[in-house]
Amino acid sequence: MDKIYKTSEVAKKIGVHSNTVRLYEDLELIPKVNRLANGYRVFNDYHIEQFKLARTAFKVEVLQNGLRKKIINVVKLSAKGQFQEAINCTNDYINQIKQEQKNAEEAIEISKKLLVGMDAKDNSIFFTRKETSGYLQITMDTLRNWEMNGLLNVKRRQNGYRVYTESDINRLKIIRTLRCANYSLSAILRMINAMSESKEIDIREVINKPKENEDIVTACDKLITSLNDAEKNANIILGQLEAMKNQFNINSTL
Repeated sequence: MDKIYKTSEVAKKIGVHSNTVRLYEDLELIPKVNRLANGYRVFNDYHIEQFKLARTAFKVEVLQNGLRKKIINVVKLSAKGQFQEAINCTNDYINQIKQEQKNAEEAIEISKKLLVGMDAKDNSIFFTRKETSGYLQITMDTLRNWEMNGLLNVKRRQNGYRVYTESDINRLKIIRTLRCANYSLSAILRMINAMSESKEIDIREVINKPKENEDIVTACDKLITSLNDAEKNANIILGQLEAMKNQFNINSTL
């Protein structure tokens, strides 16, 4: 006979609040929960293992390019007992993680090359905001956003119009490259501030390591580390899914 657990027992076993147990049920992240005649929920070992899988899946919040939706889908498939499909989706998730890691590393290498010419001496070339937007193929709103977030201090002519120099363009190329690879604005600003102090910085180290005094740190503020952690967790999930498929084998697609 399968062992059964009360809500409070599941919460204690998993290390969460009882409300979290109910939330996971409402979000369909665990299998359907049976109830006793008195209305109390009863859980079994399948629920316990599913909770463990979900907790592993949500350890790292990687949001870009649909990754968050993919890992939620893995959890929901497992909750329905569709273990093989969940395994296939996890492998797809891992492959995308690897591509994101490649993009993140390539962006750093490109930035290193651009950094060499960032403070170009020849600043006789001046672009308007519209010209800069067209040249870099980014919107004017994006330029404004970067400036408002302190990524670039743009000079103005006597008539008040902003002008972008060759050095500004090189800096914007670095910002664009890193943003395309999903680095956060705060991580890029951290790197730019470090560059203002020394051009000999290790971009990879600075952009991936938030300072201790940063109050809120997101996954994209330490993108490479977060992607690596997400890959490790996904491989753990594969093992969990295989074990659950062998143990429970409910509606499993073979």
